[in-house]
Amino acid sequence: MDDTTIVQLYWDRDERAIPATSGKYGNYCNSIAWNILGNREDAEECVNDTYLCAWTSMPPHRPRVLSAFLGKLTRNLSLNRYKHHIAEKRGGGEAPAVLDEIAELVRAIDTFLERLPADKRRIFVCRYWYFDPVSKIASRFGMTENHVSVTLNRLRLKLHNYLQERGFDL
Repeated sequence: MDDTTIVQLYWDRDERAIPATSGKYGNYCNSIAWNILGNREDAEECVNDTYLCAWTSMPPHRPRVLSAFLGKLTRNLSLNRYKHHIAEKRGGGEAPAVLDEIAELVRAIDTFLERLPADKRRIFVCRYWYFDPVSKIASRFGMTENHVSVTLNRLRLKLHNYLQERGFDL
């Protein structure tokens, strides 16, 4: 089933939207959640929560790219669950508050990424957005693991310099 049809099922409040989404994007969403959480049960819960969030947000939202929409939902839900687990282990901690305070840094990183060549941006995003292992990135882009590691190292250094030039104390 194509994405337009799946989105229309959500808009029509047709319950077939969930199994259609699961059939087409279940593995994709599970991969994102697993890479962040490393726990099958938590990953499955986040994916199920993704379907619920998709159901409650369509309508009024009509995503242009369903895979990106679902990936973002899964990633955010997984990171929230991860932060919750970390906070529980540390007695509450400051991690959630600190993450809220870094919005300016996020904007600077977005600008940095927009200026990268598309292939390097994809490698960076696969590793640091989707938490993909280096081996998976290498396979996906037809590179050696060493090449991916070197590329990521150079990108981190460029990002470090870019942020320092903009006044971030690293």
